[in-house]
Amino acid sequence: MQKFRAVLDLHLKHHAVAFQCPCSADWNLRYGLVFLLVPALALFLLGYVLSARTWRLLTGCRYSTCASCGSALRGSWVCLHLSGAAALAPLTWVAVALLGGGFYECAASGSPVLAQRLCHGRDHNCSAELPLVPCNLAKASDVQDLLKDLKAQSQVFGWILIAVVITIFMIFTSVARCLSPVSFLQLKFWKIYLEQEQQILKSKATEHATELAKENIKCFFEGSKPKEYKTPSIKEWQQISSLYTFNPKDQYYSMLHKYVNRKEKTHSMRSTEGDTVIGVPGFVDSCGINSTPGL
Repeated sequence: MQKFRAVLDLHLKHHAVAFQCPCSADWNLRYGLVFLLVPALALFLLGYVLSARTWRLLTGCRYSTCASCGSALRGSWVCLHLSGAAALAPLTWVAVALLGGGFYECAASGSPVLAQRLCHGRDHNCSAELPLVPCNLAKASDVQDLLKDLKAQSQVFGWILIAVVITIFMIFTSVARCLSPVSFLQLKFWKIYLEQEQQILKSKATEHATELAKENIKCFFEGSKPKEYKTPSIKEWQQISSLYTFNPKDQYYSMLHKYVNRKEKTHSMRSTEGDTVIGVPGFVDSCGINSTPGL
């Protein structure tokens, strides 16, 4: 709900401050489509950028093995999750913009294809005056009345888009819950565990980093040798930072949980037999040291 409210506020500010249809046959279509689609594209890309799962997948992938980047099925499932989450805000933007009608009215009035259909049986100057309709400058009254048709079309498309998005969201959510490897209450427990794990990890990481920084600074000014501090290796950080996979044989709630319970100290956790990413809740990989999963 917070995402919908943020997109609605963005649309109202964007429309009130910036949008003014040029009412030109050369510019209406391009101008309207830019205001309708470019913000949607920006929101879509921003959805990827702000997702912790995106950077968990990409960070260090250049120097990782193929198994760490995931198989084709695993990568496809993760991309599907990321795309679905990232598409919510832009689709909301387009739907709200269509309900408002302004962008569509401007773009449609400059479309030669729509002009032929809208002007059928009307004034012979209809096609020439149609781009003036959004500015209420059309001389022929029957041509100016087309503004109501354009607004009606825009709002109908907006409600259709909302209905389609809600239907797809319900189907996707239902299928994802159906494929969940755990029960409803265990899923709640899983979220609580991840929240506590990330809070404690952040606290311990801050404490360890502070002690290490103090020791290094002390040795710098005193010219002494630093004490030995045990810090996880690059490989250990990589293993707990990789994408989570669920294994029905073992109930591990995070990659850190799986790492500390591994049977062999040198054994990689990334491609264990029986691991699957299908049905794994997205919140497992979405949380980081500075974020916690929502309950």
